[in-house]
Amino acid sequence: MKLFQVSSQITLVFTLTGVISTIFNIPFIYPTSQALAQTAPDLESEKERIWNEASQHLQKGNYREASESLQQLLVVFQKIGDRVGEGQTLNLIGATYYYRGNYPQALEYYQQALDILEEFNSPVDEGSILSNIGEAYNNMGQYALALDYFEEALSFFAGLENPYRQGTLLNNIASIYENVGQYEQALKSYQDALVLREEAKDIGGVAQTLNNIGVVYTYLGEISQDDNLSQENLNNALEYYQKALTLFEEIDNLAEQGRILSNLGGVYSNLSQYSQALEYYQRGLVIRREVEDRLGERVTLNNIGGVYDSLGQYEQALEFYEQSLSLARQIGDRRGEGDVLSNIGHTLSELGKLAEAQNTLFQAIEVQESLRPSLNDPAQVSLFERQASAYNRSQQVLIALDNPEKALEISERGRSRALVNILFRKSSSALEELQIPPSINIEEIKQIAQQKEVTLVEYSLVSRRQLYIWVIQPQGKVHFRYVELPENTFLPELVKASRQSIGARGRSVSDSTPEESYCTNCLQQLHQILIEPIAELLPEGEEEQVIFIPHQELFLVPFAALQDPNYQYLIEKHTILTVPSIQTLSLTSENNKVDTFLTSGSPEALVVGNPVMPKLRVGKELQPLSPLSGAEREAKQIAKMLDTEPIIGSEATETAIVQRMPNAKVIHLATHGLLDDFSGIGSPGAIALTPSGQDDGFLTTTEIMERFGQPGSTPLKAELVVLSACDTGSGDIKGEGVIGLSRSLIAAGVPTIVVSLWQVPDDDTNLLMTEFYTNLYERKLDKAQAMRQAMLTMLKEDRGNFDPIAWGAFTVIGEAE
Repeated sequence: MKLFQVSSQITLVFTLTGVISTIFNIPFIYPTSQALAQTAPDLESEKERIWNEASQHLQKGNYREASESLQQLLVVFQKIGDRVGEGQTLNLIGATYYYRGNYPQALEYYQQALDILEEFNSPVDEGSILSNIGEAYNNMGQYALALDYFEEALSFFAGLENPYRQGTLLNNIASIYENVGQYEQALKSYQDALVLREEAKDIGGVAQTLNNIGVVYTYLGEISQDDNLSQENLNNALEYYQKALTLFEEIDNLAEQGRILSNLGGVYSNLSQYSQALEYYQRGLVIRREVEDRLGERVTLNNIGGVYDSLGQYEQALEFYEQSLSLARQIGDRRGEGDVLSNIGHTLSELGKLAEAQNTLFQAIEVQESLRPSLNDPAQVSLFERQASAYNRSQQVLIALDNPEKALEISERGRSRALVNILFRKSSSALEELQIPPSINIEEIKQIAQQKEVTLVEYSLVSRRQLYIWVIQPQGKVHFRYVELPENTFLPELVKASRQSIGARGRSVSDSTPEESYCTNCLQQLHQILIEPIAELLPEGEEEQVIFIPHQELFLVPFAALQDPNYQYLIEKHTILTVPSIQTLSLTSENNKVDTFLTSGSPEALVVGNPVMPKLRVGKELQPLSPLSGAEREAKQIAKMLDTEPIIGSEATETAIVQRMPNAKVIHLATHGLLDDFSGIGSPGAIALTPSGQDDGFLTTTEIMERFGQPGSTPLKAELVVLSACDTGSGDIKGEGVIGLSRSLIAAGVPTIVVSLWQVPDDDTNLLMTEFYTNLYERKLDKAQAMRQAMLTMLKEDRGNFDPIAWGAFTVIGEAE
């Protein structure tokens, strides 16, 4: 996958006596300081002449000429002793360097301006400069630092009912969401900014935000797996770009016209209309060079290279990529550097220069990883979505070089990195200073298989038709299998169809009617693709553990229910667990020394069933949550087995449950599981509990992560958490893995989690869970064997009635012991 790039626009908050540029349709008001009142007539005349000249250059986007004029204006303010004017002019000079992509120089001028204006206690000026500093760091890929400056700027603007400034800051904060790949959040913030900028009659700002909305739609069009949805998003992008271009032509802003022309080229590239794409790119490149927009020039050069790459003209593609890379390094554009290196690696591999390609892809990965450490968890997860292609292409190159073990290292390096980051920092205080946790190597992978005496199976879906599978046997031997998927087989669709074929659904009303499946033997088809190529490598003993490490949509595969040609389920032959990555398995083991409570009597348990459901309506159709009488029966029965009292109904408030969670050794929650993103920051998933005056009744993924999962927080003591609710093993599927409840509990230190992939009928769930806990405590089986035997019991009871929908949803994540 080539990384085409489109350019968002960040609004600099110019503050030379207010907001001074007609670029943003804001009137200029001359300073009225005492120093200016005493200005000699010749200096006053000179100041006005220079200012008029500078403002014209700014309006037209001629930033080099504007900088020269502003330097002259700075001298005038210094002569007349107007420190406010001097500080505001330094801010503007910084802006001219910003727009030319020279961020270090821009930051130098911004800091000088801030040092001066802090003397005069001017919240508007100080807030504006802080925002400008944030914008520079944003474009340098230092997103956390950028957000800090934006938030500090907001504190200066607090209480100012000014739609111009509010719209500007919303636009800029949205750009951070966009840069780290949180596109839905970015789109919402941009839309809010657009309303404010229209209210302020900020023509230039309106045009900028229209462009930015177009950028988000372009990205959504690129990443959509649905061809119709992709087309719709790209058409939306064209519409917004055209509106923005019209406005910039009205105000004669040449620099921004160059940006929009290049963005239009990006849409036509994604639509495979390459001649039109090249036409727009070339027009944009001419303008961007004319106005010395070096960042824009770098982006456009990269995109022209991408067009030639798509046309198979690889030497020409490399020419443009190399020019783009050189500019990225000159201006300190780390994100751009990583993207272009990834593109160069792709092109070199197409030319058959595999060793050179691999070296370049390693460089791309190192640069891209350097952008993540300062970000919060959701931002790290989202940013990785824009970086995954380098890991996938690197694996492909290494397999072509006949180095499957190194490819396995890259596969591991390209998954669950944000979660690894959390677990690493929780494992030892000495590791707090590490910026990028080291990825696991092949010898460590072999040692994990040997020490745990398990068979590890790692999948990597490197392209639409290429699936890689590694099997690491208990003695440490590594085997590799390559699966070429049939032309008409799209694995994510087959996974979805396999669930539909057995009538799987969630508890949500909007999900209550399964779609008609396009296959009749989906579970066998999945077995043929995922298991048959490695069947002879799996252990012969039924009690020997097989740990699957899925990838992308494979996290939703009910591995236990996969069927061979003889209609035998996989759970009948193997003891099965799953983990997000081999490294998370290792780190979870290090962070949690397993107690012997499961075989030495009843543990301190927390059992919850059928809370009074929150009033908030959820799901696509905004339906209320229904009571779960079966969950209440289940909780009472499990609590009796664990020698504890269940927390039922109105007693099961979110606040009460959260207070009891840290001391529990076993946590069993029988209630609704939800996939909604209640946090609004890209971390979906919630457990429904009883609301109280202190909470809303939804224990979300984000709340679990913040309270128990972050470095410095107190982890949970639980050795086992059972989420006996629908879809608790689901969530957003990203390169990081499943972003949902199970991930937050792993981060919270729980070594073993039992989750479901769909809603299981109440009576069947009750039977399965009763068998599971009986096997765990009375028969003294480990957690994986306890679940396997519970499933087998249901199969033996009545194979005709107990089909996979009754038992196949549940999976054990993490440790078996």
